[in-house]
Amino acid sequence: DLSLLRFISAELTRGYFLEHNEAKYTERRERVYTCMRIPKELEKLMFFGIFLCLDAFLYVFTLLPLRVFLAIFRFITLPCYGLRDRRLLQPAQVCDILKGVILVICYFMMHYVDYSMMYHLIRGQSVIKLYIIYNMLEVADRLFSSFGQDILDALYWTATEPKERKRAHIGVIPHFFMAVLYVFLHAILIMVQATTLNVAFNSHNKSLLTIMMSNNFVEIKGSVFKKFEKNNLFQMSNSDIKERFTNYVLLLIVCLRNMEQFSWNPDHLWVLFPDVCMVVASEIAVDIVKHAFITKFNDITADVDVMDFFQVYSEYRASLAFDLVSSRQKNAYTDYSDSVSRRMGFIPLPLAVLLIRVVTSSIKVQGVLAYVCVVLFYCG
Repeated sequence: DLSLLRFISAELTRGYFLEHNEAKYTERRERVYTCMRIPKELEKLMFFGIFLCLDAFLYVFTLLPLRVFLAIFRFITLPCYGLRDRRLLQPAQVCDILKGVILVICYFMMHYVDYSMMYHLIRGQSVIKLYIIYNMLEVADRLFSSFGQDILDALYWTATEPKERKRAHIGVIPHFFMAVLYVFLHAILIMVQATTLNVAFNSHNKSLLTIMMSNNFVEIKGSVFKKFEKNNLFQMSNSDIKERFTNYVLLLIVCLRNMEQFSWNPDHLWVLFPDVCMVVASEIAVDIVKHAFITKFNDITADVDVMDFFQVYSEYRASLAFDLVSSRQKNAYTDYSDSVSRRMGFIPLPLAVLLIRVVTSSIKVQGVLAYVCVVLFYCG
């Protein structure tokens, strides 16, 4: 007969065997192990990708000026050697000169943008308004990055397209002005981002900085519960690499501006250090949580299997390495910095223009010793 005592006795003594559903529980255990392996695999990909972005970024300051100089030297000395082929300059040399001219023009145009006035204008806004502005700037930066490389590629192809083909474009000059306008506007956009971050660092109660960091965790909500294939996850990983590297450059700009205001007092650097660590730590934590749950919900394994060596993040690193190797071949079809821009959405020209503007206004080079230090820094 049914009774409360018998029900309680059955509940206290009933047993079950997990091995009856061994496949299910083994799969759940592997999911846990996969989530535990995500930080290591993801950071290996991030580490490699960030150094690729750094390589493309430093290329603008180191090898690009030398390549521009060699291209101009070839153009000047061309009558001495004669025209061996129908081209005055090689396509790569034309692209290098265009990049150099865009950098110089945008750098002088940035002198008309007052950083101090922009800082005080942003500082006078309310916290909520600044939070909304910062979110709008992030969206605008992604839109600029996605369309900016197309503008630059259109300029490069228009300038180097074989002349015997039928003209199907508006001309090199309009494309050039479009590229200059894009780089200038994108540099201003990044400057506003850096200024907003600087205001957050210098606010007394740090409320704006806290809100901006919490905004990163909102990104998890918009990504985790979506359906992701391996290609989509690769695109998101590249976007995260670009975002993290850009944030590092923005933090460098903020530190430079703050150190200049405090007459390069080393003690003030330790005041900025906790906030910098908080920004970096929040970025890393958000990326790890986001990728861990995306791989969990979409059954994407992050480990490396013996039978199939390249799995997910290892395969992503191999794709990035293949881009690097392909751009170094003699028959390469693109420059490496442009390849990184297309793959990750990272365009180094606007960021380089802004960094040159900030460094030249923050650091005064006076005297022979200072110029020697600049030359040694460039060689390094």
